[in-house]
Amino acid sequence: NISSVHGVVASANKIAYVGAKHGVIGMTKVVALETAGSGITCNAICPGWVLTPLVQAQIDAIAVRDGLTNEEASAKLLSEKQPSKQFATPEDIGGLAVFLCSDAARQITGASYTIDGGWSAV
Repeated sequence: NISSVHGVVASANKIAYVGAKHGVIGMTKVVALETAGSGITCNAICPGWVLTPLVQAQIDAIAVRDGLTNEEASAKLLSEKQPSKQFATPEDIGGLAVFLCSDAARQITGASYTIDGGWSAV
């Protein structure tokens, strides 16, 4: 399942999004318990900032509000939450998904993995 770092930590003014992403993690745990011993695993990947249209809209709003360039607004957004100051990439997420689907992860179930550049460590 794809959740979000917001399934692990909260941010103000995002009650519906945070609630939904916490729900994905709860569902992941229930499915993991219900399928334990069947060879089916269920885990959640919880990305931080990934440069998607939703995030780009937030960057655009910061740029307009603060009179910044797109690059400056991106840096500001990243520095507020993601200590690595880098966006996670689809390749980062895909690599973890491939691992979780491999035999090496056959005993990993009900887990949540953040790809958030340290956001959830703060």
